[in-house]
Amino acid sequence: MENLNWIFQFLGRLHPLLVHFPIGLLVVALFMELLTIGGKRKGLREGTHWVVYVGTVFAILSALFGWLLRTQEEYSGELVDNHQYTGIATAVLATLTTILLRLTIKGKLPDFRAYRAGLSVTVVFLTIAGHLGASLTHGEDYLTSVLPGNTDVYDNTKGLALLTELKNSDSISLAQQDKLNLEVRAIFAHNCYQCHSENKSKGELVLENKKGVFRGGESGVIIVSGKPDESELYKRITLSPNEEGVMPKKGKVLKKTEIELIKLWIQNGAHWSDQALKVFPEAEMALVKPELPESNQTNPVDKITATYFEAKDVEWSPIVEDRIFMRRAYLDIVGLLPEPEAISQFAKDGNPNKREILIDTLLADTHNYTQHWLSFWNDLLRNDYSGTGFITGGRKQITDWLYTSLEENKPYDQMVAELVNPVEGSEGFIKGIQWRGVVNASQRTEMQAAQNIGQSLLGANVKCASCHNSFVSNMTLEQAYGFATVFADSVLELNRCDKPIGKMATPNFLYPELGSVEGETVQERLYNLSKLMVKRENGRLYRTLTNRFWHRLMGRGIIEPLDEMDNSPWNGDLLDWLAVDFIESGHDLKHLIKRIMMSKAYQLPTIKYAKQEELKTDYVFQGPITRRLSAEQFSDAVSQVISPVYHAVEYSPSEAKLSAKRVWHPEIKFDRNVLPEPGKRYFRKSFTLPNKAITEAKVLLSVDHSYQLFINGIKVSEGSDWKKVAKLDVSEFLKPGKNSIAIEGSNEGSIANPAGILFSMKIQYDSKEVVQIDSDTSWKSVAEAPHPNWTSEDYHDIAWTEVRNYGTANWGRLIDFTFENLNGAFARASLVKQHPFMKALGRPSRENVTTSRDEQATLLQALELTNGEFFNGVLEEGATLWLERYNYDSKKIVENLYLKSLGRKPSDSEKEVLLSVLGDRPQLENVQDVFWSTMILPEFQFIN
Repeated sequence: MENLNWIFQFLGRLHPLLVHFPIGLLVVALFMELLTIGGKRKGLREGTHWVVYVGTVFAILSALFGWLLRTQEEYSGELVDNHQYTGIATAVLATLTTILLRLTIKGKLPDFRAYRAGLSVTVVFLTIAGHLGASLTHGEDYLTSVLPGNTDVYDNTKGLALLTELKNSDSISLAQQDKLNLEVRAIFAHNCYQCHSENKSKGELVLENKKGVFRGGESGVIIVSGKPDESELYKRITLSPNEEGVMPKKGKVLKKTEIELIKLWIQNGAHWSDQALKVFPEAEMALVKPELPESNQTNPVDKITATYFEAKDVEWSPIVEDRIFMRRAYLDIVGLLPEPEAISQFAKDGNPNKREILIDTLLADTHNYTQHWLSFWNDLLRNDYSGTGFITGGRKQITDWLYTSLEENKPYDQMVAELVNPVEGSEGFIKGIQWRGVVNASQRTEMQAAQNIGQSLLGANVKCASCHNSFVSNMTLEQAYGFATVFADSVLELNRCDKPIGKMATPNFLYPELGSVEGETVQERLYNLSKLMVKRENGRLYRTLTNRFWHRLMGRGIIEPLDEMDNSPWNGDLLDWLAVDFIESGHDLKHLIKRIMMSKAYQLPTIKYAKQEELKTDYVFQGPITRRLSAEQFSDAVSQVISPVYHAVEYSPSEAKLSAKRVWHPEIKFDRNVLPEPGKRYFRKSFTLPNKAITEAKVLLSVDHSYQLFINGIKVSEGSDWKKVAKLDVSEFLKPGKNSIAIEGSNEGSIANPAGILFSMKIQYDSKEVVQIDSDTSWKSVAEAPHPNWTSEDYHDIAWTEVRNYGTANWGRLIDFTFENLNGAFARASLVKQHPFMKALGRPSRENVTTSRDEQATLLQALELTNGEFFNGVLEEGATLWLERYNYDSKKIVENLYLKSLGRKPSDSEKEVLLSVLGDRPQLENVQDVFWSTMILPEFQFIN
């Protein structure tokens, strides 16, 4: 039988040839099938079927021959396993798809939907299997290595210099042996890991670590210390490229310099350094404040920028006019548009320091500053008001702590220390999401803490290293697990690609040169970690934050991408100077914002780039990048100009605890509370008032969906929009003695859905005594229509049922539900829980850390802004308000619209076009159209 093994080997080696047939055929079949949807192109039907049949046959043969190749040749490792499993799955799914196709043709299935679904899933698995196969053949970084920032960083000139140095030395010192070994290991990493790593150990040979190198492979030992000519490794790398056993294969032979370095290493005893191999570049940890260069510029940022401009042959442009600067400053600091009157006054102000005064004034507006910057920090710290994990309690908000920290301008080092070593209210950050069911080892909560801190605070990618040694940095699996163990109450076992490897982690910080985090308990380790994190020597922490703020205010970071802080900055002196200045300010976040915004560099005209790629490769700073308004900024701007976009917030930082509860009749089925059914329900509250003179009695009322309000049998009000709080003076309807409140509430819809009454009445007597009556569980309700006099104060409701408190989950907190005059206040979008409109505009779900949002407009955004029901509803409400406010005066509508939205008057041509749309007596739809045409202008949607 052994004599026949060559047959199986031969068939196995046909796998690379056969595997391309199902890739091409099945993908083409899916494409052709999509063309026939809706009964179109019926002529393609038979051809499509034959392509599916042939593709399925080749998928089965490819899986079979791939299995033979695996069993007969020297392939092993996780990557091989995954490729094999997805390949077999593709063959199985292709077979099932063919069966579904045959059943459909024979009329046993009603249509092609099941077959098309099967074909789609087959192509998905085929794509995954193909990608894994390509990773096996070309290396796991084959695709990503060509991306900006991921290019091969190995520079052979360093090896050549080392070789020259060692050849000229009479003896090699220990330090030189370490350098030689690290250089040889770098050669292995860039040329050999794609076949001989822990993830893919072809021939059972691993060159990724000391144990694997000196153990050798299935052919035996590959290194004979001191004897390169007897070492299998050296023999293989010196073979002719055309010989069978040459290594590395695939035509990627080593350079002469690399071969000589390996030979020299073996000759000198094949010393293995204890130092970690640094294949990828790493930024210096320490921060040193650079000396400011000589320059005619006065601002420190501009002094450094001037030197950079001179080196890059860039001319300074004139700074932007006051109107543009003011709009930019308002949106960046408080997230709102400046009012027309403020713009006019600022333009007329002759004070040469007026821009600094404006920045100081805006930063002092604690309320609006905090509510604007809250979105940035919510993204960064993965904090949200609802979403995955909240229902099960496996996730916790940090909103109260975060809001207070920003409001108080808490020093950044204190914020970081409290995030890492939690105080009350901040523990949600490292708690992470406790997913239901079985999860990947790299997503356990301790590892999430390590990943979140690494990404958000240190600009380091721990996620890749939490599954295997990183492909994009020098971080190892052992480092990632060591960091995760800091947050674990038990020792963690390392899992490579979700499989335990029998090695236990030791608690450690990602950058041990800063100190040790070891401790007997989690609390001790977190305390030690918090001290290390905020040390001045931890340059990563302060560079990362500085880089994020520069990106936020300028549109592009000094280092890109923001989460890869080992990449080269376009100006390292600028980044380090700002980071040290930030530390010396007492870690003052507002100081950092002001330092950047006061620079001439910030006040330059914005630069527009036609393609995002221009911001990634060969980037030269010339000024801020044109930025799109964020989802929150756009929503707030529409609220300011047109009409409130949102009426309720999920988090309300300033209001007193609301005593009124949103209540409704209890709906019970099978002994369980259920959602209210559509229809009318009846509510009552009886109360007794003393014989005192009432000076004022006000009512606040919101009912979802509609209501009629009666006081002492008299109809007082009715409404049908829960977002608009009814504010009523009811003093004339009250009397000493017994009184009653009665509400007929209607729940609309065709199926059960949330419904609720929110009511509050404040009665003030001439004695200054105040009585407040709120909706709560002391109210009573009934489902069936009661006696006609049920609204009177004399009606007996003893048989009625106690109402149920439905909370605020479905409505949030109505900001207008207050007896105070808010003077046109609206719900800030940063305080609103995720909404489809904001999601379409780019607000993330925050299940993961988000350090930057996509600036590119999407088709979903375009559709939402053009045809979206929600946005058009806001414009309709606004049109109604504006027609009443400006008494149907088209000229006033156009002029005020431009002043409020763009900070300027319309040009003659703009005015002519808009007035032609509105006419002499504008209609609701015409005003909506004018609003829409203004809101989609680039001048409105972008920060210029």
